[in-house]
Amino acid sequence: MPDIQVRGFNHYYEWITASGASQPSGKPVLVFIHGWGGSARYWESTAHALADAFDCLLYDMRGFGRSARGGQAPDLLSETAEEVSYELESYAEDLAALLNALKIGRVCLNAHSAGASIATFFLNLYPDRVERAILTCSGIFEYDEKAFEAFYKFGGYVVRFRPRWLYGLPGMDRLFMKRFLHRPLSRDISRAFLDDFLMADYDAALGTIFTCVSKRATEVMPQEFARLQVPTLLIAGEKDIIIPAVMGRQAAALSDRVTFIEMANTAHFPMLEDTPTYLSHVRAFLGIHQPVTA
Repeated sequence: MPDIQVRGFNHYYEWITASGASQPSGKPVLVFIHGWGGSARYWESTAHALADAFDCLLYDMRGFGRSARGGQAPDLLSETAEEVSYELESYAEDLAALLNALKIGRVCLNAHSAGASIATFFLNLYPDRVERAILTCSGIFEYDEKAFEAFYKFGGYVVRFRPRWLYGLPGMDRLFMKRFLHRPLSRDISRAFLDDFLMADYDAALGTIFTCVSKRATEVMPQEFARLQVPTLLIAGEKDIIIPAVMGRQAAALSDRVTFIEMANTAHFPMLEDTPTYLSHVRAFLGIHQPVTA
């Protein structure tokens, strides 16, 4: 699948279409944004399920998945290279540049977790470019200095200690995913999650920890949610302990443009834990019918 240089960094992207073609067919475009430590791989099944109505664009964010540098520095001598930043707004600008490079205008968005925070910035920076947006597992939270400091220490350790041999340990994928799930996923999906986490660039993985969970984020994100003008669906998992549903409900209450849905018996990956229910909510919000199967 292709790579494209965006703001001085190679970005992996792919199209998922109803025909299986690797280029868009002319349908409306639905862009998927993954969360921290992951890649677009976990959006593939959702994209295939919606490809009857959309040309689905999946990409790996700078420093993650197949857009990871593998320890290599970006081409800072390139005319398109820009200063490295792990602020959420910078990742929103990456998306704008990617759409420009692919000559894509107006889109719909479906973003998850940290990717949903990035999407929120994008919605306010470029409201004319988005028809509708789905934010999956997103919310606002309060600043707690001691809790944040403990999180930074733990997160720093997790990012530093990522030897590749962890991928080969029996059961490591299930152990890695346990905190994120209420319902178990298939072994293949869990192993893909672990693989993506181990591939992530050190600087990007650590840098986005500090920007996603920060005093500034607690101050700015409520303002960003309050500014939303694009029709938005916020889906939360009832059992999510990463971004509890109450945080999503609080965020949604800040704007009359946001519709809130809490999915029962799911945690941080409702689109994978209860796919039929998730897709029914998304299809209803996007105004598309369930495809007829033979």
